Amino acid sequence: MSLVRGIQTVTPLPLRVMVRENAGFSTTAEELSVLRRSASELASLGVDGIVVGFDRDGEPALDDVAQVLEAGPGLRATFHRAFERFREQERALDAICRIPQIDHILTSGGEGTALERSTHLAALTAHAAGRLRIIAGGGLDEESLSVFGATACVSEAHVGRAAREGGNPEGPVSAELVRRLRRIAETGNAEPA
Repeated sequence: MSLVRGIQTVTPLPLRVMVRENAGFSTTAEELSVLRRSASELASLGVDGIVVGFDRDGEPALDDVAQVLEAGPGLRATFHRAFERFREQERALDAICRIPQIDHILTSGGEGTALERSTHLAALTAHAAGRLRIIAGGGLDEESLSVFGATACVSEAHVGRAAREGGNPEGPVSAELVRRLRRIAETGNAEPA
């Protein structure tokens, strides 16, 4: 939690923290106990929210998500890319919307070209109908941000490697790359006007 406190001291931006105990999208009773403690601690730190999500056999494991959120009742939540494992995403989205704390879903928009992903993201955004927001994330690059911005399929995007020096997932975030990516998302052009 010291890292979270450190981040809070250097930026006024809303902070959502991923809570996860393994690299997959399932969890165990022991892991849920740890995640519940984390949610409680993060709520006490006043973060904006957490990023959490689980699947069970291609369906959202919302009982597990609800247990984590119950430990941080004031926290808002983003349902993360476990969403991509669901067989019927619109039905899953409807189920996720029944948990009031969840106000975002993070998804890449699936496989395919940036335009194909854009079409899928637009369909999800339309289906959400303002109940929550769809965030594009997962493998975003300059091309996909340009397409997503031009098609207005989403209003928010999450970038990882594209904002890091050398595209290294462990490398430092580059302020210049963030500015460039933002320009691309907003204008379709990487160069300042």
